[in-house]
Amino acid sequence: MGFPTNDTTVQRPDLGMAVTEYIENAPFAGYIGLQVMPLFPVTEQSATFPVLPKEALLSVPDTRRAMRSNYNRGDWEFEEGYYATRENGWEEPLDDRERKLYQSKFDAEMVATRRATSIILRNQEVRIASKVFNGSNFTAHPVTNEWDDAANATPIDDINAGKLAVRQACGMIPNTLIISFTTFVNLKRCAQVVELLKYTFPGEKINSMSPAQLAVVLDVEKVLVGGAVFNAAKKGQNASIADVWDSEYAMLTITSDAPDISEPCIGRTFIWTEDSENNAVVEQYRDDAIRSDIFRCRHDTDEAFIVSLDGNKNIVSNISQAVSYLLSNITT
Repeated sequence: MGFPTNDTTVQRPDLGMAVTEYIENAPFAGYIGLQVMPLFPVTEQSATFPVLPKEALLSVPDTRRAMRSNYNRGDWEFEEGYYATRENGWEEPLDDRERKLYQSKFDAEMVATRRATSIILRNQEVRIASKVFNGSNFTAHPVTNEWDDAANATPIDDINAGKLAVRQACGMIPNTLIISFTTFVNLKRCAQVVELLKYTFPGEKINSMSPAQLAVVLDVEKVLVGGAVFNAAKKGQNASIADVWDSEYAMLTITSDAPDISEPCIGRTFIWTEDSENNAVVEQYRDDAIRSDIFRCRHDTDEAFIVSLDGNKNIVSNISQAVSYLLSNITT
């Protein structure tokens, strides 16, 4: 690594590797956004991508063949989606005096880098959550009894209704339930869930139920619990801690990290690999005016729904809506 000056910026692959490990452990901190919209590397900042037409999901073409004639063939064409990545980043200064004061106690460079990484990851989580838990992007279906009403809530019935609705819309069964941590706690108290748990996991303590066990009880492939929080207060005000994933909503949908971009799912995170491989680039440069080394973490992404567009950017096939069912009125 070259020594950074005011005129040069150097990449720090050593810190980048540590950041990669930090990102890989993000689910343990409650970050689920990249499981909802997994990374899909691209080599261009903006481009089109193939989208399977909505009608092709449920088509039943004539497969009969007469003797000495050809088989019928598919004649539909892929529609086109569009992505355009945008750069997000954050810088943390490390003062020369600060470095000397704490060099015997911790790795100040690593601490500064992790602070910057945490900020861009939290922003990315907020971007994804605000798109998915959004009554403007999806039709919200209010439940009759809120899921924090332990005695009367019927989450299993509500989820089954969502499965049937998605199946009717696209012919597929949703594989993922997305909930907030608050909702996860409430579900473990619901009488309907507790009763089924007795038979599914005999002897299991209800408070020890994991998301994987809840998925078995609810009969979905996976339950993603959004545990990330943020400070909703403005600068200068007392902290107001809130869930990134709103406890008012739950989403039943199809997620996929398959390499086939045309596979129907709610969305992908397109990441421009020419600029930000592994979801983060770590750089360092010198700012002599404040006697500090600056550590920057950045990435270039587009957290996008799977939809096809016409030449005027109007939606043709909204695959993300077809594979999703947004539940609302989850909490009082």
